[in-house]
Amino acid sequence: MDVRLFASDLDGTILGNPESARRFGQAWRALAPESRPLLCYVTGRLVDDVLGLVKVEELPRPDYILGGVGTQLWDASSRGPLPGFVERFATGWDLARVEAILEGVPKVRRQPPEFLHPYKSSWFLSGATPETLGTIEQQLRQAGLAASLVYSGQQFLDVLPLNADKGKALTWLAQQLGIPPAAILVAGDSGNDSSMFQLRGVRGMLVENAQPDLFEAALGRDVYIASGVFADGVLDGLRHFGVLQGLPARLPRPSQVPVPAMFRDADLRALSQSDVELVRDGFKHAVDVLHRNVTPLGFSAASLDDNVAVGTDANYRAVWARDGAITVIQSLFLDDAEIREAQRRTLVTLLEHVSPAGQFPSSVHIDTLEPDYSGVGRIASIDGGLWVIIAVYNYVQATGDRTLLERYLPVLQRSMDWLSAHDSNNDGLLEVPEAGDWTDLFGHSYNVLYDETLWYRANVCHGRMLELQGNATRAAEYFRRAQRIHGEILDSFWPRTRREATSAGPSFDERQFSLGDARYLLAQISPFGFSWRCDVWGNILAFLFHILDARRARTAFEFMWGSGVNDPFPVRNLYPSVVAGDPDWRPYFVVNLLNLPGHYHNGGIWPHIGGMWVRFIHRLGMRDLACRELVKLAELNRAGLRSEWEFNEWAHGVTGRPMGKRYQAWSAAAYLRACQELEVVIDQNDSD
Repeated sequence: MDVRLFASDLDGTILGNPESARRFGQAWRALAPESRPLLCYVTGRLVDDVLGLVKVEELPRPDYILGGVGTQLWDASSRGPLPGFVERFATGWDLARVEAILEGVPKVRRQPPEFLHPYKSSWFLSGATPETLGTIEQQLRQAGLAASLVYSGQQFLDVLPLNADKGKALTWLAQQLGIPPAAILVAGDSGNDSSMFQLRGVRGMLVENAQPDLFEAALGRDVYIASGVFADGVLDGLRHFGVLQGLPARLPRPSQVPVPAMFRDADLRALSQSDVELVRDGFKHAVDVLHRNVTPLGFSAASLDDNVAVGTDANYRAVWARDGAITVIQSLFLDDAEIREAQRRTLVTLLEHVSPAGQFPSSVHIDTLEPDYSGVGRIASIDGGLWVIIAVYNYVQATGDRTLLERYLPVLQRSMDWLSAHDSNNDGLLEVPEAGDWTDLFGHSYNVLYDETLWYRANVCHGRMLELQGNATRAAEYFRRAQRIHGEILDSFWPRTRREATSAGPSFDERQFSLGDARYLLAQISPFGFSWRCDVWGNILAFLFHILDARRARTAFEFMWGSGVNDPFPVRNLYPSVVAGDPDWRPYFVVNLLNLPGHYHNGGIWPHIGGMWVRFIHRLGMRDLACRELVKLAELNRAGLRSEWEFNEWAHGVTGRPMGKRYQAWSAAAYLRACQELEVVIDQNDSD
């Protein structure tokens, strides 16, 4: 049945990236008014706030607004509420008594007045358990109140009349309009959208940045997982369900949009023809680099024919879990049979060598097929297995290869169990041994931001794979665990001296000594101390993996940009570098002179992180700036030790000169993915 009513959440769904929101508006307005579906915004915002947003964000004017989590209904035709809607809420509702009960709940705080009205009582309650919410519901019932709870984001609690939530409000509206459930399409990103997805017969789309609580609520429903975040995901979903016949082109930045003073004119100018030619030339060379790294077992980390193995470098003759998985993820969009086969072989090689306990090997030697489960100093690599789990999910989603999933899901489960054992104190976060991840000669340990972001994403991906195999019960367990990890990361790694408006639970300063305010997620914490340094990659991943919201991600970006982590090239992995005499300094940093200040993991420039940095900026809605950074990344990849376009492993953090291995697979793959997302290179076979 054709879609007659499209009901979408706003924040985190249509809103989040100004560029994609404008593109949604352009696409919707291009539909013929007489044949396009009715448009309804279903949001926690109040109606007056939404009407203001429509103008500011250039959103298409809706036919209806369901505001206040389903407690308000605005009709465009009458420019006011529909009669009979709020009258349903009066029976059994007493706002004063509701608030008296909530004020007695430990750690709960009232939301600001602009989020409140007579039929919506909204609070902050961080990390509430099902038992806590059940107790609140019981207290309301015992008081004779007809009320329901809507809890989302591990912090937002709305108490509503029993007949009011997004799903019930949408049902009432559809009945008034005579629209059957099968003709309704809904879109959302978080738990307070759950009631829409649980309506019998409706179709739904989840944007790529959807939270685990909504994944859980949508289990077993007719739901499409969109390819794209925020409004780009909505556009993909509308195309999937036949509302749109194609996707709109990228829009230029409107001249009236103010440019922040922190950017120079050169940062935001349009790409010249020579810039575009450079980027496209790099694209062709990057594809060549991937082909250089194809081996019978999958992707090597760096081209075996172009690097001389000396001493410990012999371990490069291997398929590496971390490098291989990242290369797979970043190259999945390519339509190339040899690369596609290498992606599958990479995953199979690693999956075939998982230990009986569930540990992924750090690498598998190409000549001998021998797995290595430890890195430098015989320290286990925690993050390699996390990356492979994420890569398998991405591969299955991109290719539809369910046979791989069916064969290896028990192996993946064994690995998840092994990783879970590293949460030794049952707080949701992994306890990582020193130098136990990609920074294999660096001093991070215990709760490490980079590893925790991967742990969060691995739980979401594993839950999705269980769902694809029909195991909804187990999938729900992993979605709930992921939601807990999400809350723990924000509470623990974003330090503050006072509680923010969105935080009501134990803040970082209540776990540690009073530290002051940070503008980014900290690199690591432990019961014995913390690191103030900014793990650039960890913060980038936290946004790309949908842990940081756009507001916090912009704050982190402004700090990193102001600190110059992208100069001379994007991007240094750590700011500031650790110097001798610093409490974070370790004597082993000088082994092979790798981790001197500005070197390698100690503030070196990594092209593969640079590719993610470009995407990070683009997803924040700053495409012009992302394009300029992509040009800088192309210049870095072109530099080379011996010849142009070597896509080197890393570069010196001060001089920007290339170092490390030549023709590095993940450097090339990350560059390709950045080009594809920015659409600077539309056709990979285009030689113009």
